[in-house]
Amino acid sequence: MSKPRIAMIPGDPSGIGPELLAKLINDDGVTEAADVLLVGDSHIWNQGSKQAGLDVTLNTIDRSDAGSFSGLAHIEMQTIDPGDVQVAEVTKAGGTSSLRNLDAALDLAREGAVDSILFGPFNKSSMTLAGLSFEDEHRYIADYLDFDDYHCEINVLDNLMTVRVTSHIALQDVAKNISGEGVHNAVKLIHNTMTRAGIDQPAIAVAALNPHAGDNGKFGREEIDILTPAVESIAAQGYNVTGPWPSDTVFLKAQAGEIDAVVTMYHDQGQIAIKLLGFHRGVTLAGGLPYPVATPAHGTAFDIAGQNKANLGATRQAFNLLTRMSG
Repeated sequence: MSKPRIAMIPGDPSGIGPELLAKLINDDGVTEAADVLLVGDSHIWNQGSKQAGLDVTLNTIDRSDAGSFSGLAHIEMQTIDPGDVQVAEVTKAGGTSSLRNLDAALDLAREGAVDSILFGPFNKSSMTLAGLSFEDEHRYIADYLDFDDYHCEINVLDNLMTVRVTSHIALQDVAKNISGEGVHNAVKLIHNTMTRAGIDQPAIAVAALNPHAGDNGKFGREEIDILTPAVESIAAQGYNVTGPWPSDTVFLKAQAGEIDAVVTMYHDQGQIAIKLLGFHRGVTLAGGLPYPVATPAHGTAFDIAGQNKANLGATRQAFNLLTRMSG
């Protein structure tokens, strides 16, 4: 059986991404589990190798040979001059490098040269300076791929996944953007993603919006008017879904292993719980796209960039997830 083929890009060169990828490539079992194609400027990979105190041998191949590589290979890019890499700083050059390497990896996936993509952390401020006009890289990726179907950021912690009905919007706008269609889309997305990751008929819990799940309408009617009918409707279609559950207890069910996934109503409702449960193991997955794209859920960590202090845990978890979902 052929191994999954994973493209890896370093993320923002000013952050901990280059160090993390150098550590990942050297971690036990990685190159045995997947064929790895490093995409990026050789000086960035060498920078990461130096920061991590580890060897990264670049087996550079021609771009035209990307479809036939095996083992550990590298495609050279020229996205940033070495003198423009400013460790631990927000820069336009760093954002430009991030976007151009991402474009190249997406092209490789679209061509069938790789099955999935793992990227080191991006810095949204740097990418905005470089011209990013979308609220996040997930919307950028979908636009780059001309992908119009439903997609959403999925957060992963070990075997637990969460997805949101609303994401990067102001808290005051959340309630008016909750809909039955949004719940349906989120449940189907998380079900299909978990199935692809090898979990059959995952148990999915939908979180309530209001305190105490609205307390029979005393604290809001979204649970009565929108969430309960949506859950009942999608459960009738054969999905293993329950709720709405009060959001201050639903993650206790997840922690106890009673459920596999949580559909939350807004960004921090799930993010706070996931990061408290395991910050250094969390993964962000661009859910619903044609190709699995994942990254560690933490950021570029400028406060420790270049100091060989970056924890590999989340990056290794992202790799493990992609090996299950690729192919």
